Parts: sequence; C-alpha cells; structure tokens
Amino acid sequence: MSERPKPRSVGLGEPSPARSRHAGRRSAVALTGELVVVGTATGDVIAFDHATLTEQWRADREGADAAVVALAAFGDAVLAGERGPDGRVRCYEAATGRRRWQHATAAEIGEPQRETRFFLPFVADIVTDEDRAYVAARRYERDGDRRSFRSVVSAFADDGTRRWQFEADASPISLDRRDDRLAVAYNRCPGSHQRGLVVLDAERGTSHWQWDPDSDGQRRVGDVALVEDGALVASHGDYCGYRLDDGGTVRWRAELATRTTVGDETLYAYPNHVAASNGASVFVTGNTYAVDGRETDALHPAEHTAFGYGPEGQRRWSADVGGFAGEIAVADHHVVVPGAQHFRTRDADCHGLRVLSARDGPVASRKTDGIVTAVAADGDRVVAVEEPVVYHDDGTEHGAYRLLVDRAPRSQSARSSQGR
Repeated sequence: MSERPKPRSVGLGEPSPARSRHAGRRSAVALTGELVVVGTATGDVIAFDHATLTEQWRADREGADAAVVALAAFGDAVLAGERGPDGRVRCYEAATGRRRWQHATAAEIGEPQRETRFFLPFVADIVTDEDRAYVAARRYERDGDRRSFRSVVSAFADDGTRRWQFEADASPISLDRRDDRLAVAYNRCPGSHQRGLVVLDAERGTSHWQWDPDSDGQRRVGDVALVEDGALVASHGDYCGYRLDDGGTVRWRAELATRTTVGDETLYAYPNHVAASNGASVFVTGNTYAVDGRETDALHPAEHTAFGYGPEGQRRWSADVGGFAGEIAVADHHVVVPGAQHFRTRDADCHGLRVLSARDGPVASRKTDGIVTAVAADGDRVVAVEEPVVYHDDGTEHGAYRLLVDRAPRSQSARSSQGR
C-alpha cells in the first residue's frame, strides 16, 4: 500500500484534544457539489470551497453547547445532526448557509438525564434521497444497574415537515436507504424492542421485515448495508458478518472477530462497519475486549481489520486499518477507513487514512499526526477530519484540528472496469 504526499488542509479551531479512551463522535464532514461541509466539536457548521479551501459560510451553534456529529447533503441543502441538550437536526441552504429549519429530537426522545456527554440526545445517523431525509436519534438513561434507551427514526420532507416516525426503546447506530427500503441497525436492545435490524418501508415507516443475531445479551447489530435483494449486517451479537436475503433468511455468515483465546484470556472484537460495492462486501472490526472484563493487555488477532468478501461469502482479502474507525465512506469502488485511537497500544504511528478496493483490498494510505475521526468520499474525492489526541502514558499532543482534502487513487479493478 503506497504512502503519498500530504493532502491539502485547513484549520478548524483548537478544541480540547481527544484522550486515550474514545469519548464518542464530535465532528462530521460531507461533500455537496463543489463544497466541503464540516461540523465541529463546538457546534459550528462551516462550508469550504473544495478547490481553494476558502471559507464560503459559517453557521454558529445558536444556543446550547452541542457538537455536530452527523452531516448529509439533501438536495440543495445540508443537514446537520447534534449531540447536545436538544439533539437538534438543522437544515442549511448549501449555497448561502441560511438556516431553513430545525427540529429538536428531544421532543420525542426526552431531555438528558444528566448534562454529561453520553447522556445527551444524539443524532446517530442521517441518510437522504431525492425527496426525504431520514434521521435516527437516541437518548441514554441509567437508574442504578438498569440501562435504557429511547429512540426515534423520523422521515422529513425538504421543508422540515415530519412524514412519519418509528420509535423504540433501543439504540439505533446506523441507517441505510435503497429502493423502497430504509434499514435501521440497533446496536443495543435492553428493552422490549428485541430486533437488531429493522427494514422499514421508506414511504410509510412501517416494518417490511426484521432480523436478529442468534445471541444472548443486549448487543445486536453494529452496521447495515442494503443490497439489491437483501442486506449485509455487521453483528455485535456474535462478532460475525452476515449476508441476508429480503425477509431475513441467512445466505451466508462469516466469522470476523469471534471469541478466541490469547494467553489465559478469551477475547473478541466488535465488527462495527459494513459496506457493499459492486458485488463485494467489506467488514471492519474495532477494539479488543476480554470476556471477563473490559481491561486486557492482549490483542485479538482480528481487531482493527478490514475483511473483503465475494458474492458467495468467500474471503478475498484482509488488511490492518491501524486503529478504531468511527465511520467509513464508500465511493466508486473504494472504501475509505479513518484511523482514530488505538487505545490499548496508544501508538501514534497507527493514525491515518486507508483507502481500500472493495474487491482487492489495500490501495493507499495516509499517515496523519492526529486521529482521523470523520470521512466522506464522492467519486475520487476524499475529505476527512483530523483531531488532536493526547495519550495518558505519553503526554504529548499529536496532530491538530483540521480538514483534510485528498483524492482517492484508482485501484486496478476500478481502472479495468472503466476500460471495458
């Protein structure tokens, strides 16, 4: 995998650096037309010209302290989702930054139990099509040992009118939209809702079908990608990847980071992301955990790894992605994986951005000083957010808060397909 010249960059401010442990998302990035739009840890939404990186407009957070954790292009507008007291969704005109409308998801899921980060209402994901935007929001509560969630998935028209909503006492983590379907992945199900995947009718918000991994506990599904006749699922319940037909029948199952013994410990890692591209499937795993407790000095051999599979479930390749990936981006034949903290080894040399061919595996890499926490891709354009980090056993601040703008190299499979 080749190492390439540095991408273009522009500073985004000076927030407090991230630490050894993941504190959750606090940045987002999206591409729309010739603009790169960034959502910041301080709640601002900033649009830059992609070619020159000159600032075109800036929308302040307008009120309570909140971070922008989700962004999506929506026609001639941009939607920004917050983690904050109101869990707002804000809609801005892409050309000017004028706010068209906003909605506080706390109206459905409730106000925070505590004014600390994990308890704040959180817009987990936003996806759009030509007519509607689909927003998943959740809020966490704790009463002694009892943990619970309230969540809502809502469909909005371009004027902010809500067309339907789907509520659950579970934690949605990601959405995907295709044809007449909207897929919702729930990563924790501690209440009455006991399905890790719900596929909704995108027009009405009613359930088409549901699926759940055959496993015990609250952990269920980490991510979903819809395909023409079914779905790909990254399962938190049993640490496997699945290819499902419409209706939830399992076509194939792939063991990714299932339980294994290292020394005297039993370890596992959650598969957090899945992507579908041109008949290929890509799964990405996260951090190592021990069955007997969250602390361990050992590493699962399949942690922080991307796995590529063919249409019938045959593994084609695997590749190290360096550290924890908060999200991935898919464009053309590429999957782009940002590398954030590796909180067990705390190795700053792992920080960076990896570009993978969905069919063939590693294509290129970028080393970065800080951690890469958000990414978007469109054609051969790749944009990302780098954040500073300080590890507790090092004390040195690595990196800066900045937007990175790059181009994805063409993989051999992409060049070949364009020549046919």
